[in-house]
Amino acid sequence: MSIQFGPDYIRAIAPYQGGKPISEVAREFGLDETKIVKLASNENPLGMPESARKAMANVADAGRYPDGNGFELKAALTAKYGVPAEYITLGNGSNDILELAAHAFVQPGQSVIYAQYSFAVYPLATQAVGGRSLVVPAKDFGHDLDAMIDAIEEDTKLIFVANPNNPTGTFIPGDAIEAFLRRVPSNIVVVLDEAYTEFLPQEQQYDSIAWVAKYPNLLVSRSMSKVYGLAGLRIGYGIAQLGITDLLNRIRQPFNVNSFAQAAAIAALADDEFVSRSAKLNADGYRQLTQVFDELGLQYVPSYGNFVLVKVGEDDGAGARINLALLKQGVIVRPVGNYGLPQWLRITVGLPEENDAFIAALKKALA
Repeated sequence: MSIQFGPDYIRAIAPYQGGKPISEVAREFGLDETKIVKLASNENPLGMPESARKAMANVADAGRYPDGNGFELKAALTAKYGVPAEYITLGNGSNDILELAAHAFVQPGQSVIYAQYSFAVYPLATQAVGGRSLVVPAKDFGHDLDAMIDAIEEDTKLIFVANPNNPTGTFIPGDAIEAFLRRVPSNIVVVLDEAYTEFLPQEQQYDSIAWVAKYPNLLVSRSMSKVYGLAGLRIGYGIAQLGITDLLNRIRQPFNVNSFAQAAAIAALADDEFVSRSAKLNADGYRQLTQVFDELGLQYVPSYGNFVLVKVGEDDGAGARINLALLKQGVIVRPVGNYGLPQWLRITVGLPEENDAFIAALKKALA
């Protein structure tokens, strides 16, 4: 008789599945790694900025522990956003911030609200602390904020809102987000997950950081993995008033952000040219992909991130079938059947030649 360890709600968790690594696809299908195109994990196709590489090379002594408080990185964030250092929590990726919020504010049995078709880490973080998920049906593949307000229960402690949303790419205008914040009871923490906010066109950007001073229950989460190109270094941060950050930093792992990540992040935050170039490349690539989707008569969800969700068939096996056909041609994209979207694939916007390779492979797969 085997012994079962831990609570049932932990054993029930299905581990998070990231995009397939290039090396794994090469082994599985006997392909040349150098010819494989990966458009699965919403990484910046430009890679890491040169400014960050140089900063990493100047890290003095990797044999010593990093600054556990991240003084210099917090100073850079303070200068950029005009918030006190005490409002900042550093994370091992923004994923760390999301999980810290669940651990800090949710006890077993208490409820957490998030939208259908939103980031897979929300249910994982909720389940890991024994919380109850209140999943609000999507509206046009995005958040129905009125329904999320209506879903609030007496024991609701946390609400996750992704803007732009992953994996669907939908966007909520800033005024609608702030109107939502005004309606949420002050004892419920709202995590505004903005991993893709830097890809928004200028006319649609809004200042969520300024809202932190107005709403003590708001936690803004940001990532350095997307437009800043630091996915492999795992660096993110949260900004909130001291009542939230004090709790997050009490349970945050010591030295959760390494010295190389901190140095690279400081340099990347100041590299406005790289961010602008990345955003333009993404906008051009998005048009390149969606023009072909239009030509092929494929339905897709208009996206405000660095990816696009496209429907590749009418039957529930379509996503898996086309994904396999793409893998055999050395193109890695993201199936989203685990999100309840088995007919769809999520495609990261790549370099022009990577997008071309995907388009050619998709046409062959569909044929």
